[in-house]
Amino acid sequence: MNEIKRVIGMRDFLPDDHRFFTFLKKVYRHELRKNGYRRISTPLLEYTSTLEKVYAGTDIMKKTVYSFVDDDGVALSLRSDAAVGVLRAYVDANMSEEIQPIHFYHIDRYFRKDSLGVESGLKQFYTIGGEVIGEQDPILDVQQIYINYKILSSIGLDGKYELVINSFGNKKEIEKYKEELRNFYENKKHLLSPESIENLEKNPFMLLVSSLEDEQILARQAPSAVKFLKKESKEYYTKMKKYLDILGIPYREDHTLVHLLQYYNNSVWKLALKDTGKNLVVGGRYDMMAEKMGYEQEIPASGFTVRIERIIKILKENNINIKSKDRIDLYFVQLGDEAKEIVLPLSLEARAKGINTLSSLGTPSLKEQMLKAQRIGAKFVVIVGVMEARSGKFQVRNMEAGTQAEIKKEELIEYIIEKIGKEKLDFYDPAKELLIGKA
Repeated sequence: MNEIKRVIGMRDFLPDDHRFFTFLKKVYRHELRKNGYRRISTPLLEYTSTLEKVYAGTDIMKKTVYSFVDDDGVALSLRSDAAVGVLRAYVDANMSEEIQPIHFYHIDRYFRKDSLGVESGLKQFYTIGGEVIGEQDPILDVQQIYINYKILSSIGLDGKYELVINSFGNKKEIEKYKEELRNFYENKKHLLSPESIENLEKNPFMLLVSSLEDEQILARQAPSAVKFLKKESKEYYTKMKKYLDILGIPYREDHTLVHLLQYYNNSVWKLALKDTGKNLVVGGRYDMMAEKMGYEQEIPASGFTVRIERIIKILKENNINIKSKDRIDLYFVQLGDEAKEIVLPLSLEARAKGINTLSSLGTPSLKEQMLKAQRIGAKFVVIVGVMEARSGKFQVRNMEAGTQAEIKKEELIEYIIEKIGKEKLDFYDPAKELLIGKA
């Protein structure tokens, strides 16, 4: 028999993972919506030609992006990050005609062949992110930093991460800086790997993020892009730092900070773990992307990406627990067909009255049902066998207190409500709460 396994580089999000994921989604959604962000979702697929334009001059299409040709001969690629699709959607929908800027947030999955910049080995991964399109102002960049800085602190990671910033300036300044890097490394080629020698000509930024120790030493000695900023870019970067100071957000400047997808300009930043340097959130400006795609001019844009899997892993490693809303207040144990006929309508009534209720309506044994009740943390267990079904009196077990009481069928629901407390009843109905009008 063939071994049944998940695909290498993919992971299953099991219920316990989703408990943390749901927590992060709720925290981010709440904060982003307060700041004017609205959700957007873009397709898993983009035209390969679009991505080739964005990543021109790098080996990202070759090493990172999954691409294929469909049955109609159309070259398509799986999205490797959010910014390209969101900016493309902004243009497709003529959103430049609306009041600017427009704030988007997204919660989606992405794909990378080489796990570039994500949790080790993952080729499919989830991120939460935000984009602000249509205006260029350092205060918008700092607002994005503040949102993430605040959230990471609020979820129990305070003191474990730091803000790192850098700036590359505009298109001309970036090209000037690349040339300065080539000049710096020219007489040091004997210290470089074959891959870095190749990158030196086509993409010298990659030398700043080398994983080789000797090349990391050289990167720290390399010139800083900030030194080559002209007046406008320098003022932008200075204002950004001033706003961070006003908000009391400490930061460290690092001229080797380069985001691996490399479509950024002006400010780039990351929130990273102090002990390992691993990124939790990365962000920056990508005003030049629209022009790279083939649009007539630059479109001001900035964004950030939250590394979901990495944060979940860190929360678990630090024993930071998350309250679960999937609590079960009442669990029915049934024994036989007569009991099922009683339990089925009674469990529906309990749910209608706000009691989170579960019942085993299959044919498991008493022992199996009790084990399940314990495993899911049910507060009260009602045992209904043939005798109970006929007498209308049930054994109600308080699982926390270890006590048991006999309660009449017609009094059961009110008894449970009294015990768990009316304030803990769950009457949330999204259809009623959110729907406006009827079809």
